[in-house]
Amino acid sequence: MISIKFEYGDLSSLRGQSNLAVYFVNKDDNLRTGLRTLAEKFEVELPQIAQDEIKGDISFIPRSGSPSRVLISVTDPGTKMTADYFRNYMADLTAGFYKNTPDEVFVQLPEHTPFSLHFPSKEQLYLSLMEGMFLGVYKFDKYKSDKSADKEVTVYLSGLIAEEFEGLSKIAEAVKEGVYFTRTLANEPANVIYPESFIGRLQERYKDLPLEFTIFRKKELEENNMGGILAVGGGSSKEPALCVVRYTPAASGSGKHISLVGKGVTFDSGGISIKPPDNMGWMRADMAGAAVVAGTLLTAALLGVEHQITGVMPLAENMLDGSSMRPGDIVITASGKSIEVDNTDAEGRMILADALHYAGLQKPDQIIDLATLTGACAVALGLTVAGLFTKDETLAADLYNSGLHTYERVWRLPMWDEYHTYNSSDVADVKNVGGRYGGAITAAKFLENFVDSSIPWAHIDIAAPSMMNSHNNYQKTYMTGFGVRLLTDYLRRLK
Repeated sequence: MISIKFEYGDLSSLRGQSNLAVYFVNKDDNLRTGLRTLAEKFEVELPQIAQDEIKGDISFIPRSGSPSRVLISVTDPGTKMTADYFRNYMADLTAGFYKNTPDEVFVQLPEHTPFSLHFPSKEQLYLSLMEGMFLGVYKFDKYKSDKSADKEVTVYLSGLIAEEFEGLSKIAEAVKEGVYFTRTLANEPANVIYPESFIGRLQERYKDLPLEFTIFRKKELEENNMGGILAVGGGSSKEPALCVVRYTPAASGSGKHISLVGKGVTFDSGGISIKPPDNMGWMRADMAGAAVVAGTLLTAALLGVEHQITGVMPLAENMLDGSSMRPGDIVITASGKSIEVDNTDAEGRMILADALHYAGLQKPDQIIDLATLTGACAVALGLTVAGLFTKDETLAADLYNSGLHTYERVWRLPMWDEYHTYNSSDVADVKNVGGRYGGAITAAKFLENFVDSSIPWAHIDIAAPSMMNSHNNYQKTYMTGFGVRLLTDYLRRLK
């Protein structure tokens, strides 16, 4: 796989035999002047300058010397541009490196001012460019015999002062590590990633970082009455677990304590309420919520965020055998509340019931959970947006704004009290399925039963955007890692 390494430099930094220079020229009154300046710089003639309409990219090979290729992007800071424009553009550019790989790249960053409507801060604009480059080259082809060769491409950036570059490159590198880690965990097949091996991957990757583990395996789950996790994992030869990872910042006491909870069903057959065979293979990624928590912990530790973070990841395989839970079973959870199992394919909320209760016992300032929980959320919101469920107005606003900053967008759905009755049971405290209507909402209301009501809590349903996203150039294939950039931005902005 190609890897991107950012360096601070200018055009003279290019030394390789095959290199590329990228310039951005705004489509305004000075467009032709800008193009003529570049044409003179590289001693070429650009017939596009004489045309009435100039749009798109202009690519050419200079007459002599370095760089060996030049790409001019004619950008329009008009109203049609989105906050994801540059991330998409650079992802498309670097994805092309697999066909024509340069040794080095020079990028003259665009000025921030013309794009301030869509990118309120300079950091947001330049991070989107840098993120696009590393997101564009991600591949999961480790099991292919003709997989891509490893190669590092150095990218020199100009247009920032050295201090700005150092800060932004550190953020971009840390986010890259978290997103890559999350995507790879979620892309791995279920015969490779199961509860114990998931824990092993985290222990290996977190070496030498300020991250501490507490592992609840079957014995500890039984001792703590975590019946939800035990019931879901009861039908698998791979024993369930609860993986708790704590990040403590160097300057302890200066920030908040945030609990991140992620659903980790490493394969979901549906259990006795078995899923249809079409696309069941994708159920290897029903642990994407736990993978996002794992990736966010990694990024937070690399950045040294000021907040204490407790990651709570319930892990189980939902399989079928004589020990599997059955429709009609009643399960007692760690909170003491009972669940009537109406459908064994509504298993994610059952393991989250124990995890959310455990998270509340740690008395954090906030709890945020992420889960590939319902297809109903995808029906309601489409494939690119996550559902946000919370009664806390500040938490809702801050997560929504971080979604806009990162383009990992969330949309709030109601949590009104009348939805509570949808999960009523005649024989238990709550039923694990709320009926046909409002499925994403009733799933969130189910979870609410297991959350300490004194702690601000948000549930994010990532069932749709965790999957490949054909609407952008950096998530067209493989699991997307949706949530890592959202949560990282949120944690960095949180006061």
